Amino acid sequence: MRKIEAIIKPFQLDEVKDALNLLGVTGMTISEVKGFGRQRGHKEVYRGAEYQVDFVPKIKIDLIVSREMVDQVVGAIAGKANTHKVGDGKIFVIPLENAVRIRTGESGRDAI
Repeated sequence: MRKIEAIIKPFQLDEVKDALNLLGVTGMTISEVKGFGRQRGHKEVYRGAEYQVDFVPKIKIDLIVSREMVDQVVGAIAGKANTHKVGDGKIFVIPLENAVRIRTGESGRDAI
């Protein structure tokens, strides 16, 4: 099993979610996050005063998939989240030792 964490632009969420549904991904967790990388925030003007916004709003998608599905899932996320502009985001693939479904006690692949 692998945990995939993807940080994407908020307006790309629906397209990414639809692509993952087509692959048969049955569950995911979505979080609203803020951060910056090379994008380094941006300047905004409020009531005539310019100020620096250091953290840019993003969406973080967490999902657990079997090892066999990793390339398909990463490809789907990267394909749908790519705008060819700075700040498109990142995808992280992390080995996962175990998962347990609390309600039934199932573990491993049965829990996802």
